[in-house]
Amino acid sequence: MDVLNRLRSTVSNTVSELLVVLPGNPVTREFEATCHIASAGPGSVSFIFSVACVFFPPVRAGLLWKIYRGYKKSTKQEAAIFVFEKRQLERWPRSDRDAMLETLRRGISQLTRLRHPQILIVQHPLEESRESLAFATEPVFASLANILGSTENMPSPLPSQLKNYKLFEVEIKYGLLQVGEGLAFLHNDVKLLHHNICPEVIVVNQQGAWKIFGFDFCIHSHNTQDSQPYWPFVEYSPTLHPMAQPCLDYLAPEYALTLSHSPASDMFSLGMLILALHNSGQPLNNNNGDWNSYKRNACELKLVPPSRLLCVTDGLREFVKMLLNVTPELRPDAHQFTKIEFFEDVGVKTLNYLDSLFQWDNLQKSQFYKGLPQIIQNLPHRVCIYRILPCLMKEFVNPTMVPFVLPNVLLVAENCSREEYTQHILPHLKPVMKMQDPIQILLIFMQKMELLLKLTPAEEIKSDVLPMLYRALESDAQQIQELCLSVLPTFAGLIDYPAMKNALLPRIKRLCIATSYISVRVNSLVCVGKLLEHLDKWLVLDEVLPFLPQIPSREPAVLMGILGIYKLALTHKKLGITKELMATKILPFLMPLSIENGLTLNQFNALMTVIKEMISRVEGEHRTKLEQLNSIQQESKSVPMNLTTNSNPSQLVPATQPQSDLDQMFSGLGLDEFMGGSGTDATPKSPQVNGNVNYNTSLTLKDKQRLTKQQEAQQRLQAQPILSPSTPVQSKAETHVKDLTAALVESNLNQMKYNWPPVQTGDQVGGTGWQNTVRPATSPQGFGAFQTAPVSAQWQWQSPPASFMSPQQPVFTSPHQRSSLDSLLPAAAKLPMNRMQTPLQQPVMTMSPFQQSQPQQTKALSSSEINDFLS
Repeated sequence: MDVLNRLRSTVSNTVSELLVVLPGNPVTREFEATCHIASAGPGSVSFIFSVACVFFPPVRAGLLWKIYRGYKKSTKQEAAIFVFEKRQLERWPRSDRDAMLETLRRGISQLTRLRHPQILIVQHPLEESRESLAFATEPVFASLANILGSTENMPSPLPSQLKNYKLFEVEIKYGLLQVGEGLAFLHNDVKLLHHNICPEVIVVNQQGAWKIFGFDFCIHSHNTQDSQPYWPFVEYSPTLHPMAQPCLDYLAPEYALTLSHSPASDMFSLGMLILALHNSGQPLNNNNGDWNSYKRNACELKLVPPSRLLCVTDGLREFVKMLLNVTPELRPDAHQFTKIEFFEDVGVKTLNYLDSLFQWDNLQKSQFYKGLPQIIQNLPHRVCIYRILPCLMKEFVNPTMVPFVLPNVLLVAENCSREEYTQHILPHLKPVMKMQDPIQILLIFMQKMELLLKLTPAEEIKSDVLPMLYRALESDAQQIQELCLSVLPTFAGLIDYPAMKNALLPRIKRLCIATSYISVRVNSLVCVGKLLEHLDKWLVLDEVLPFLPQIPSREPAVLMGILGIYKLALTHKKLGITKELMATKILPFLMPLSIENGLTLNQFNALMTVIKEMISRVEGEHRTKLEQLNSIQQESKSVPMNLTTNSNPSQLVPATQPQSDLDQMFSGLGLDEFMGGSGTDATPKSPQVNGNVNYNTSLTLKDKQRLTKQQEAQQRLQAQPILSPSTPVQSKAETHVKDLTAALVESNLNQMKYNWPPVQTGDQVGGTGWQNTVRPATSPQGFGAFQTAPVSAQWQWQSPPASFMSPQQPVFTSPHQRSSLDSLLPAAAKLPMNRMQTPLQQPVMTMSPFQQSQPQQTKALSSSEINDFLS
């Protein structure tokens, strides 16, 4: 909570300060200030001042410019906004305030007119309002005084980037070299004395470069073009406020001893600056703004003890001693200073080359970038981030140089945190990811894809990295395609389902089918296999498995890639392959592959293992399904069979006949029903527990619905009451289909039997099979009357001709049939049916009561009557 409260108070204080100071300043029209980050300029001193003869204790003052981080409103370009609040001068007399304001205005005005890489770049000139002075420059990190520990006009608490900030040796070396180059430019080109070199006027920009600032006390040369430069001397005034005069701690001794100055005076100040850098920010003497102390210390500089310079590094100590020499002529000038051996360092040269790259051609740049990775590994990470990266990223606008620059950028990224990468590298890499020419750019990204995936946020992966991979899959370069396929599975979890289904998977399938490189095809199959765990079952069944038979090559490596996908889909617990797909699609495709001649023994064994496993699964699942269906069918049949069981013992059962070898071959195949057998299913019944089917294996939804319906029908059938069979009532008269021809023939034959006169034994009447021997009896009634007394008759059975016999009807008809034929006989031949009864004996079939009656004597018919009757 304390941290949050301090942060909240800091933000509120910054906002309140800006609201009070900046609104009236014209700089705010074009620039927006965000936060207070540092302070700079004129020298920080401790001094004693008096107002109205009242003495105050020493007061620490200096670093009058507050530095704010900001940006330009129109272009969003980063900038630093320097603000001087006039209320800081309210404690001093008006004359001092006016002198100090004039000094500040003069210094910024001079800075605006100068253009050099080692001079702070002004983006917007000085603007003045009632409350403040303000101007805008390039982005700034802090002043050298802030880095060395001066905190005047700094925000509270200090910015996190300044806490425990230590300069590396390479930063000090290259910073001093930049300051020397800047002084050489001022002395030789501009003929200008800075006259106040100190840590407060050295500003470190956001890339870590040291820039000269604070030209408040600069002195221009008064000379013609041919004469030697001459810098007029302005004597130090003890009555003027120290803040309106150069910092005495870094001022050259000749300023007090000989009342003169020259470019060597700035070199003395540079020597004192080097000593302060190696002495925790403390110069050789602290004068506290007192002129008399300064004069005394200047006289003592003739005998500087060597022990005071032990803090300086070995390679620079001798030159610092020369720079602090009391005699100006013995000091090296700025150009000589930049050429000393101390700056012959690989890191310093590298940084110097990077700052001057715009002067080189592409061939020189490419040679330099090729050797840069070895140097980057030996440089501090902060130097790589803030000094090397900005220079490298300027080359991204030149596509021909990107393949040389990009490996160095990604090398620096390896040591970056996610925050550093997101802030300093990723925004510049996004445009490069869209480049397709030269092709080496995609190749480098593919090689470093693991690094990109580790540091890039998920949203940027979807918006920038994935499209680059899509372009790599569509590239014509084999190596890029293979690298892309190898890295895709590593971040498949970051790809959402629609992108996987509609963008990535179709591209891989198209590449696998269309490529002419076996290695690319195999890598495509391996990539698909690794992506299976990120896909759902239906996407695999609908999109992945159907495309495998479409692959146009049958090389062993390709076949093993296909087999691997089938094996993964078969064994993965989330996926699985249906038995229908295995039986109808996969097995018919794999079986011909098993006899490919190019397969090795191990590859053949692997292929057959998968085939056998698929067959085993198809067999097990389908057998279980059939067993369950058969068991349910048997249960459903058992109920109606129990209710309608025929207990008639006279039911005919065909006798079991011995089977031949051919019959045994077809037995058990379910063909008994068609071969005249019992039609029983030879399929073994599934085991039942308490009369219920064993459902250990899974059924499909359709099977479950069908079994449920059968179970419900069986329950309804069992719930019905049992019907007791009743004795069938025989009808009085059974209706039969009458054969009128046969009935007529039979009736005629009967008439002949009963009406013919007695004949001798052996005469055949009408060709019938019945032969009768009748002994006539005398009767008073004459011929044709039947005698009531019994007579002996002999009957013999012979088979009648087929023309007189119906194939389905017996010769003798029932009384009902005879009565129906009475109307067909002639009137003369009609007799009552009770008069025609004759005892007949049927040898095999049972005779009707009419047929069992005693015969009577009948009148014999003539041959003509018989013929007329038959006709």
